[in-house]
Amino acid sequence: MICSAEVQHMCPVAKGAYHGPAPIPEEGKWVQAKEIRDISGLTHGIGWCAPQQGACKLTLNIKDGVIEEALVETIGCSGMTHSAAMASEILIGKTILEALNTDLVCDAINTAMRELFLQIVYGRSQTAFSEGGLPVGASLEDLGKGLRSQIGTMFATREKGPRYMEMAEGYVTRVALNKDSEIVGYEFVNLGKMMESVKKGMDANEALEKAKAHYGQFDNAAKYIDPRQE
Repeated sequence: MICSAEVQHMCPVAKGAYHGPAPIPEEGKWVQAKEIRDISGLTHGIGWCAPQQGACKLTLNIKDGVIEEALVETIGCSGMTHSAAMASEILIGKTILEALNTDLVCDAINTAMRELFLQIVYGRSQTAFSEGGLPVGASLEDLGKGLRSQIGTMFATREKGPRYMEMAEGYVTRVALNKDSEIVGYEFVNLGKMMESVKKGMDANEALEKAKAHYGQFDNAAKYIDPRQE
């Protein structure tokens, strides 16, 4: 190590007590994180691209500093879905430090990785106080039985009012209105359930009907509209 002449001529002064870094909560333990392998936890985070045309929700399950599980969900940008496919291959098996310094193809995914890194190294993970953390595969539970991201898509104009396109429950097929043309409910198709039925050999139209359900005061509505055509 090279020192300046001023430092070389200084007299040495003994360093005081060293207590190490402040402990952070990790999977039910308090850990003094000194190295990457000291970091564990499962957490979620959101990232966005520079022009803010799309966003990524990233979920990582980290054990002993290594990414064992990654769930990459994107919205708003068609190219981002392909970036997510590549990122899912890139992330697993890397340490969180490697992943932070790796090009994850898309600005939004890179930003999400940065936000997750900050959360997890400061002990702000979702599993900070869960003893032993969560098993690898836990993030799939967020997707539900159909293994599809929860998406909400609504469109509205001042002229014609709101249109529900997609809810967490599924793809909206009809919107229910009362006598004053106010929305009081909706019918939806759980696409995950529908595709499971089709894969098992059920006729597509039958599977479609079987996967339909409704929410709100749907049965007693005065009028029903197709949100994509009316």
